Parts: sequence; structure tokens; C-alpha cells
Amino acid sequence: MMNGSASATPGDFVHPALFYQGEAEYLAGVGGFVRAALAADEPVLVAVPGPRMDALRESLDADAAEVSWADMTQLGRNPGRILAALQDFADRQADRPARIVGEPIWPGRTQAEVLEATRHEALINTAFAGRRATVLCPYDVLGLPSAVLSDARRTHPTVMAEGKSTLSPEYADPASVGADCDRPLPEPDGDVPSFAYTVGQLGEVRAYTEAWTGGTALGAARRGDLLLAVSEAAANSLAHGGGSGSLRLWSSAGAGVVAEIRDGGRLADPLAGRRRPSLASVDGGRGLWMIHQLCDLVEIRSSGSGLILRMHMACS
Repeated sequence: MMNGSASATPGDFVHPALFYQGEAEYLAGVGGFVRAALAADEPVLVAVPGPRMDALRESLDADAAEVSWADMTQLGRNPGRILAALQDFADRQADRPARIVGEPIWPGRTQAEVLEATRHEALINTAFAGRRATVLCPYDVLGLPSAVLSDARRTHPTVMAEGKSTLSPEYADPASVGADCDRPLPEPDGDVPSFAYTVGQLGEVRAYTEAWTGGTALGAARRGDLLLAVSEAAANSLAHGGGSGSLRLWSSAGAGVVAEIRDGGRLADPLAGRRRPSLASVDGGRGLWMIHQLCDLVEIRSSGSGLILRMHMACS
């Protein structure tokens, strides 16, 4: 099955994890998958970390020109925006089944990023259910912790390794995986003030955020991105979170900044913000989708007491 035979048939969605050891296995597994798609005249998107992308391009030679490429370290820096890109690609293929390679977890990801990428992997099964598509997800067996590989078996119905494809007995319902990813968010170091706001105070929220970010290492463009993300989040609080909320801002140990919104809202749809909203939609999660596009990491926790939305922005 490593030669790309894990393909979609009409009405089927196929989502295998490819466990690889070293570059040779990577190029054989992913390269074989891509070549099989091209031979079947099926469109292919390859979204993998840059160094892997370069090696694949060289391996595929002339066939590389027939493939759509994306550097996952850029596209997937925030795991919450990957799904929208994969769905957009599949949507553009009309009646043809799409083939996608997506590698959202690589060595060096933070624990928070890995959790959100694992959530993404689970949500793929919900978002693509019933579609004629195949999404192959490579996992570096030698470079990733065993816990990551264990979660991959829970988020993929099949696992491909050492030339064989087997059903994963650990595969779990996406909702169950998502719940396991909802770990308590750590509190920031030191005392961080909270700015409370209510209806009619979006201007004050913007002014407070703009003044605070002026003292950080964020460049002008990134300060603008964070200001827009906070504004969208606060507007959602007023519209859907009980008409009030609170904002906290702090610098993180990783030389970035964090903005946190708390309100009385709930997030019933786990796919909210992970699909590009229609221009015709009146309330299609446009604000949350924009937040995912602007930020480097988005963490959401929903409980009976309300909603926590954390937006991370790196200074580099």
C-alpha cells in the first residue's frame, strides 16, 4: 500500500497515517502516493515542511510541476487554519477526487501546537466525511514522541508502515479526541491585569490593546494583526458571549505575545472558524476564521462557565 494504492472511491474518504523512518521511506511512501494520483489524473496538493518539500520536488523531477505545493511550516504554523486550505483545494476539483498530503506535526512543534494539530487531524474525519478524497499524513517515527504516534493511531482509520497498510484498532471518534485535547490552559507567569468590557466599548478594547502592544517586540504589521484579531474576538463576545467579556494581554516566554478573551459564550460546532465562510452567509463564523488566519496559534476552551479564546502571536 506504500505505492499509493490508498485511493478514494466514489463517496469514500480515505485518511491514512504514513509512519516513516528516514528520508528513503518518506520519498517512497509520499512519492508513490503522488505518482499514483498523477497517473490516475487526480489533482494533488502536497503540504509538508519545507525541507521535506524540497526533497520531494527533486525526487518527483518533472512530475513536480503537476503538483500544488505548500510549506506546512507557514500554512500550518497555526494548525487551526490548515483544514480550510485542504477543503478549499478539494472544493476546486469539481467532480474529481482530490489527493492531499498533509504533515501537520513535525519535530520541534510545541506541546500546545501538537495538541491543536492533533485536534485538526481528528476534525479532518468529520469535515471530509462522504467526500471523494484521500488525505495522507506522514509521521516521523524517529523524530516524534511516542505519544504523538499513539494519537496518530487514534485520528487515522488506517496506518501505513514498512510497506503495509492496516486498520488502526485505536481509531477513536473525533469528538472523543477533541475532548482529550481540551487540557486546562496554563496561567501566565506573574500578575496579569484583566480589562473588562461590555456593549459599546469596542473602541476602548482597541485602544487598550494598541497601547499595550506598542511596548512589545511585535513589528507594526503584527501589532495590526493582533489588534484586528482581538477586535474580532471582542465583537464575538458582545454578539454571542452574553454581551460582555474580559481581555488579558501578556508576553510569553517564547518571545511572543498572548491575548486572551473570556466571556459567557459556548462553541457548539468544533469546525467553527476552520472553513472559509461564504460571502453570502450572515453569520458563518467569519470572525473566528479571520482570527485563525491572523494568529500563529489559537486555543479555545469551552465549558459550562463560558469560553476562553487564546490568541498567540510570535514576534519573529
